[in-house]
Amino acid sequence: MIQLKKFRFSRVALRNTVAVIAIATLPAFAQTAVGQQQPPESATEAEIRQFCTGIADAARDQRYLLQKQELEKLQADVDSRIAILEERRTEYEDWLTRRNEFMKQAEGQLVEIYKKMAPDAAAPQLEETNVILAAAIIMKLPPRQSSLILTEMSPDKAAQVASIMSSAGDPTTSKDPS
Repeated sequence: MIQLKKFRFSRVALRNTVAVIAIATLPAFAQTAVGQQQPPESATEAEIRQFCTGIADAARDQRYLLQKQELEKLQADVDSRIAILEERRTEYEDWLTRRNEFMKQAEGQLVEIYKKMAPDAAAPQLEETNVILAAAIIMKLPPRQSSLILTEMSPDKAAQVASIMSSAGDPTTSKDPS
């Protein structure tokens, strides 16, 4: 340890000494500061370029991954909508097939027979037949004769027939009426 008693400086002398040292080294600090303001292309700039180049590929890959995920979500949405449309198409085709079969049942000579029958005689016979067939026959008859036959039928049977007849014209009905 240095003994402080030997080196007694006055405060003024100490300040003057520090000032002289600072003035003597000032040009070196100034030159370093100026050199730092405008560095020539150095290793750090090359490192920055290399870093940016390296991270650009990773950023591009990440962007592609996010775009791919978004496209997969959109594809799933489209697929679900297609499935709904296919389901509705199948339902409509089912309804159309059943309606055509229903109308074919009433075709031909059977309708002509009921056209010539009296309503009070036709009603009990139609009550005993299949409800779908009865509705198909009554739909093929003239409206005046159909109303007279439905009047002669029991209220429950007439309501079933009327329900089937109304659902035959409704495209949203795809369920089996029986």
